[in-house]
Amino acid sequence: MPSESRTSQLALIEALVGHHVEFIVVGGVSAVIRGAPIVTSDLDVVHRRTSENIERLLAALGSVGATYRYDSRGLKPGEEHLMGPGHQLLRTTFGPLDVLGTIGQGLTYDDVLMQSDDVDLDGLHAQVLRLREYVRLKEELGREKDLAVLPVLRRTLQESGE
Repeated sequence: MPSESRTSQLALIEALVGHHVEFIVVGGVSAVIRGAPIVTSDLDVVHRRTSENIERLLAALGSVGATYRYDSRGLKPGEEHLMGPGHQLLRTTFGPLDVLGTIGQGLTYDDVLMQSDDVDLDGLHAQVLRLREYVRLKEELGREKDLAVLPVLRRTLQESGE
């Protein structure tokens, strides 16, 4: 991952950790953290959908200037958006952030928690999806872009011994 992108993604993780948000790093960044030689520009996280956590998440999103990526009006996500299962595609002062209510076939934070580990990221501790689960989700989705990256992910998985 280019160092500028990595720095931006770490800054977003730092904001979430600093606000005590319960979240799991999923998507391409989780694979990069696990050693996959792929490039990704956005940070994907799945969050626990409780009122208390949504309140902390909103504070974190406010601290990084999060607005909807494909809306020129500068709209910000609200509690009702974050309580749902959908994907909030945001832009922040540190780059793109996708805040996901669910991943795959409706998996929630609690469903995915058992498939993640607490990982030290330059002094920040965050839950990160295991590579084996990321590969499984890519296979399940079966989109062209997912299928294209699978050989690299499988090779990384085999080399890691996970």
